Amino acid sequence: MKQDIKDLIRAALQGLVNQGQLDLIELPEPQLERTKDATHGDFATNVAMVLAKLARAKPRDLAQQLVDALPASPLIARVEIAGPGFINFFLTEDAYREVVPRILETGHDYGRSRIGAGQRVQVEFVSANPTGPLHVGHGRGAAYGSVVADLLAAVGFDVHREYYVNDAGRQMDILGTSVWLRYLELCGETLRFPSNGYRGDYVWEIAATLHREHGDGYRVDAETVFADLPPDTPQQGEPQDQPGDKEAHIDGLIAAAKHLLGDNRYRYVFELGLNTILDDIRADLAEFGVEYQEWYSERSLTESGAVNKAIGRLRASGHLYEQNGALWFRSTAFGDEKDRVVVRENGQSTYFASDIAYHADKLERGFNRVIDIWGADHHGYIPRVKAALQALGDDTERLDVLLVQFAILYRGGEKAQMSTRSGEFVTLRELRQEVGRDAARFFYVMRRCEQHLDFDLDLARSESSDNPVYYVQYAHARVSSVLRQAADKGMTVDPSPGTVNLERLTENHEQILLRTLNRYPEVVESAALKAEPHQITQYLRELANDFHTYYNAHQFLVADAVLRDARLKLILAARQVLRNGLGLLGVSAPESM
Repeated sequence: MKQDIKDLIRAALQGLVNQGQLDLIELPEPQLERTKDATHGDFATNVAMVLAKLARAKPRDLAQQLVDALPASPLIARVEIAGPGFINFFLTEDAYREVVPRILETGHDYGRSRIGAGQRVQVEFVSANPTGPLHVGHGRGAAYGSVVADLLAAVGFDVHREYYVNDAGRQMDILGTSVWLRYLELCGETLRFPSNGYRGDYVWEIAATLHREHGDGYRVDAETVFADLPPDTPQQGEPQDQPGDKEAHIDGLIAAAKHLLGDNRYRYVFELGLNTILDDIRADLAEFGVEYQEWYSERSLTESGAVNKAIGRLRASGHLYEQNGALWFRSTAFGDEKDRVVVRENGQSTYFASDIAYHADKLERGFNRVIDIWGADHHGYIPRVKAALQALGDDTERLDVLLVQFAILYRGGEKAQMSTRSGEFVTLRELRQEVGRDAARFFYVMRRCEQHLDFDLDLARSESSDNPVYYVQYAHARVSSVLRQAADKGMTVDPSPGTVNLERLTENHEQILLRTLNRYPEVVESAALKAEPHQITQYLRELANDFHTYYNAHQFLVADAVLRDARLKLILAARQVLRNGLGLLGVSAPESM
């Protein structure tokens, strides 16, 4: 409906251009908004105020010219000019009722559009280090990124979903070393596990696989492994007056593992840890309804020479300098708070160097827009990445970074801990098993991504109107229940999308429901372009409330066949929109509950 009115405004503008009253080479996109006050009509536009100077006319005079040039339409009951030049549109009741056959005819496609046609967008999300299972904090980024990608696809963008696999670097070496140390314990070695190692049960499980398949083939006595290492930081229960450096200690253990195992055996342990966890992450995300077109390897950037290429481009353009044996990027010249190391003193490139190469590669792949969805703790990375792209001569406007705040899980009023190192965390799989995929996905996207989220498990499990996902799904199931009752009573339901009998929809609850159904395409467009999935959850809760209120106030299976047909078509339309909206969230639409 909104698009139909925009088309009328464009036709009026074109008419003024044809008559020489308005000098426009290209017609602008009219701004049209729903009014908050019904006395101002249903929609209002400020197009006359925007174009008045160009038309060399007073805004109200131009508004009158536009109103006079508007083509006749059965949608419009009347048009008024208000204030300094607003044009207010009052719609006919038929205009609102027309949405029912439109929904029934278009079905799954109602609300979808081609606004983004021809535009390629890459959405990179989750990209958690494969050093442990996904926890509930990662789940929010997974749900948010998945829905943002699906929303963009729903409005016509060509969307490429990508996971950046951090399969290189120090954290992966810490994982590999942690697995090997647990393996040594399974071989019978007694050792002090490093305070900076990964401690979860999953590390034991990977170590057990290594031991089961290779016996003592990777065994080295603990005394040799820990010989001449820098002391570790004192752990709980140990004297706290002894100095120690946990970072130097774990680095020493990594070096010892590489030396004692040799390249091939160390690489085997490393790959076993990486692939076991990565396979688990893939399966976990698939079960959560998240699929990717590409899993992009960080190591491939080094192996392909992309990292060296990016560093070379920065060096050639004069943006690198050497200091204390390291190679630095002068990022302060582009607004960053300090310069950044790209190559360490030992000649190893940094994570940041890989990030530069990765983002340069993204833009080289020809995406019109690149969206990174990161945890809020990565906010400091934004200026440095954009600084590097600017130094490389790339268009930083093509990169959007959306930050997702932490999700805090509460069970029985108690806050759950989430620490990958300690192993004391609630996994995404455990959350899904406890509350279900539907509730998890819906709850994760109920708020703006930049807002903190308190995830109430008790509420998510409840079967009540206070549980938003249950409330919405129950509305869908209720419509299906009405249709089953009609079939049991031998009442036929005409599924055809015609407008016959809809004039009988005169009750206030019906008018409210019709208006809410009409808004759905606008909500989808806004949610997609603003990357705000919470707009869909809010809309669905409102639609469910309108339906439940209607259900409680009126009978649908009335004796009057004409009225019954009209009401059944209306609730069929409501069910379709509920199903479409839930589908965009990756949430099921059950037929019964």
